[in-house]
Formats: sequence, structure tokens, C-alpha cells
Amino acid sequence: MSLNTLQNKIAQKSALVSVIGLGYVGLPVACEFARMGFNVIGVELQSERVDKINQGISPIEGNEPGLEDLLAGVISSGRLHATGDYQELKQCDVVLIDVETPVDENNIPRYAALQSALRNLGPVLKKGALVIVESTIAPGTMYGTVLPLLEESSGGQLNRDFYLGNCPERVMPGKLLQNLDSLSRVVGGMTEETANTMILLYRNVVQADLDPVDCVTAELVKTVENAYRDVQIAFANEVALICEAVGGDVWKVRELVNKSPYRQMHLPGAGVGGHCIPKDPWLLAYGVQGKDVPLRIIPAARAVNESMPGHVVQLLGEALASANRTLAGAKILVMGYTYLEDSDDTRNSPSARLVDLLQAQGAEAVVHDPYVAGYQGDLLQMAQGCDAAVVMVRHSEYRDLDLSSLSKALRSPILVDGRRLFDQSYLNKNGLVIREIGRGVPKP
Repeated sequence: MSLNTLQNKIAQKSALVSVIGLGYVGLPVACEFARMGFNVIGVELQSERVDKINQGISPIEGNEPGLEDLLAGVISSGRLHATGDYQELKQCDVVLIDVETPVDENNIPRYAALQSALRNLGPVLKKGALVIVESTIAPGTMYGTVLPLLEESSGGQLNRDFYLGNCPERVMPGKLLQNLDSLSRVVGGMTEETANTMILLYRNVVQADLDPVDCVTAELVKTVENAYRDVQIAFANEVALICEAVGGDVWKVRELVNKSPYRQMHLPGAGVGGHCIPKDPWLLAYGVQGKDVPLRIIPAARAVNESMPGHVVQLLGEALASANRTLAGAKILVMGYTYLEDSDDTRNSPSARLVDLLQAQGAEAVVHDPYVAGYQGDLLQMAQGCDAAVVMVRHSEYRDLDLSSLSKALRSPILVDGRRLFDQSYLNKNGLVIREIGRGVPKP
């Protein structure tokens, strides 16, 4: 099948589409292509997720506007079908790969899921099919890993037996469908014609700009984008630490800095989590491993952001000391375990790091999160007998919390706000001893 033939099939919506990996990225992508009239086969190795999806039940439990109804509709219409069997992909014209690409404890990419997908796909890949990697990968991965592995597993040759491209996803939990529709994408093809074919495909589900580029540029744009955010957040966190030390208020400082043209200081907080930001800077850095490129800013930013849960522990210790208590033996209510508000996504959760640090200090962590199984329940009941509470996530449920009731439930009325969930004046009216990231005690 030539690209011209594939383009005609895409235009007529007769191209059979497959999505490998039905998680936070792959599931909404599969649903959107099905909604637009394509027949879609989703591959997912977790059998429980396959069963749920085929029943029209979303396995994503956070607040995800529109996804549950969309999934139910495309399953009911027969446009989407989930499976764990790669053999069902033999007739697919387009294959999108949406699997995790983590880094290990040494910040080295671990592409086990990507490599497994390519090895399983190769033997069943239809001749002339277009394979698109949507997962975020280090610069050079398409040429250094994906292409040779797909040629090996399929026995085919690029641009003769199959076509290949990279179009990094740009979605985040809580806005999956909105982001898919409204955010621009870089469309990296191994050839210009491949990139243009990909644009024809994505135009069905993306209303924003689709910019054709080569694969290396696509890899760079995605990793640079998230590395930029990590560096900016690290700067905001460092300013917050300075403000605490000199008696300033980082929130007022940020507000006034951002009044100046061309300034946009990011939000400080109790840590950076999720699948992307803690990982993608290391993917970008890995792209120059072995080359003479000294890296200073990216590792430094990562170190600052990784240190913030430890700083929360320090604030807790100071607040407890003011009540003649210590962390050792203390019972701490941790409010929020996901990395993002109103989501069930716990990947690289700063709260997980906080819990580990508390336990290392001899404290007991009582974790509450309305979106995470095992941590759900009545917050005020869980607060009973706790020596302090710490806000780690800005869940909507916490914004309406009666702080007077929380203060009475706690053994010591101590609250550390790691996300500036509450206004300072509101906090001071509820009998709580407050510590907040970025807010110091003014000097006389």
C-alpha cells in the first residue's frame, strides 16, 4: 500500500486504526478516532482494563469531562473494540503507540513497553501500514531504537513495507479530551510525505496547528517543552525558599513580578509529579549522552524540585516544635496522594516521597485522597488523633473544607499548606498553626 492509497483511505475514513496502550493517552485517542467514524482496535495488556473498556466503562477514575460518555457511545456503536491480542492488528492501516517510557533510578530511559510493543507488532504489521509513536522519547530514539527494531521484527524496510513517524502526545489528566482537541502538535515523519499523511489523519481529531517536521525535531520539541516547565518550576521553588528565609511572601512577589511585560513566574509547590515533567528532562539529557555537552541547568532544576517534599517535612518539624512536639512518633494527615488535583493519577507522586520521608523520621502518615482506592474516606474522621495535617494536592473537596472542624479534629491544630490551597487570612481565623511554602515570618 502506497502513502497515496493510505491518504485516500484516511480521507474516506475506511482506514482501520489501532491504538496500542489504552491509558491516559491512548484511550481518549482511540475514542476520538472512533467518534470521527474510524473503526478502531485498542490493544491493552491488562485484562481488567480490556473488560471494562469493552463494557463502555472508563478505567480512568479521576474527573475526566466527557470521556465516560464518549467511551460508552463508541463501544455501543461498535467503532471501538479493546483486545490483548496483537493478531487482531493484521489488517490495520494505521498503528498508534501510546505506552509508558519511564526512566530508571539512574535517570536512564527504560523502553521495555515500547520495545515489547514493536516486537509484538512487527510480525503482524500490514504491508504499507503507518506506525506512529505518540509516547515521549529521547532525541534520537526513532532512528536509534524504533526503526531498527521494527525492521527486525517485521522483516520489512522503511518506506517500502511500512511508514514511520513520531507525534508526541500533549494531554494531561483532567483535560484529556480538551487537550487532544485544542493543543497544537508537532508531526514528525521519516519523510515529508509521511508527515503530511499524518497531518491528514490527525486533522480528524485536532483542531489546533499541526506542524510537519522531521522525527528528531518532534522528539526535541516534546522533551524541551517539559524540561522548560521543570526549570521554571524549580526557579519558583527556589524563590519560595528565599522568601521564607527573609520573611517575604512568594505569592505576592509572583503576582507583582508577573505584572511586568514578558515575565511569567510559575507556581511553587510541594513537589513535581506525573509521568512527564519528572522524566522528560532526563530524556532530553539522555539524547546527548556520550557527547561533549555539559548539562548544568536541567540536573539542578531536577534536584530543586525533587527536594520539595523534604522541605515540607522540614516545615512540619518546625510547626510541631512550636507545639513542643517532634516528628518522631507524630501522626501526620497527608491530604492528597495523586500528583494532580481532581485526578486519580499517582505516577511520581510527591506525596509518595513525603510518606517515605515521614516514615524515615519515625512519623506515621495517614493518607487521604478522594480519587485513590485505599485512601478514600471521611477526612475529618481520619484527622482524629493526628498531630498535624499537610496539604499536598489541591483537590476540589479540600477547598470547601471547614478548617474550624479540622482544627478541632487534630490533636495539635497544625497545618502545612504545600499548595496554597487556602488564603492566609482564612487560615488565621480557624485556630491553626500555619506553615506555608514560600511565606516567611516578616522580620521586625
